[in-house]
Amino acid sequence: QVTLVESGGGLVQPGGSLRLSCTASQRTFSNYAMGWFRQAPGKEREFVTAISGTGGSTYYAESVKGRFTFSRGNAKNTVYLQMNSLKPEDTAVYYCAASYKSQTYYTNNYYSDGTYDYWGQGTQVTVSS
Repeated sequence: QVTLVESGGGLVQPGGSLRLSCTASQRTFSNYAMGWFRQAPGKEREFVTAISGTGGSTYYAESVKGRFTFSRGNAKNTVYLQMNSLKPEDTAVYYCAASYKSQTYYTNNYYSDGTYDYWGQGTQVTVSS
C-alpha cells in the first residue's frame, strides 16, 4: 500500500506561481509512474500531467503545456508540480496519483485516471485576484 500526501496548494493571483509536492510513504515509489489530475467545482476530474517511472517521459495537457513542469525530487519519494503563469481556470483541487502498470500500458493510457492505483487526498489551488 502506498500513501500519497500532496501539499503546496493555496490562493494565488493570476500570473503567479505555486509549487505542489507529492510525497509517498514508500522509497520504492521512485519506480512508479506518476500523474497529476485536477477537479474544478461542477466538472469531471481531468488529466494535467504525468511522468514515467524512469522519468524519461513527461506528458502535459494542452491547457498547461509551457506553464507547468512535472519533476521527480532528489529524495526519490517526492514529485513536484511547478505551476507558473497561473490562470483563474486553473482553480481546482489537484490530486497526485501513482501507477504500477507496465510501461507499455502506461505509455498508452497515462491520461486516464483508471490507470492509477493510488491517489492522494488532494490540495486546493485557487487563482483569483
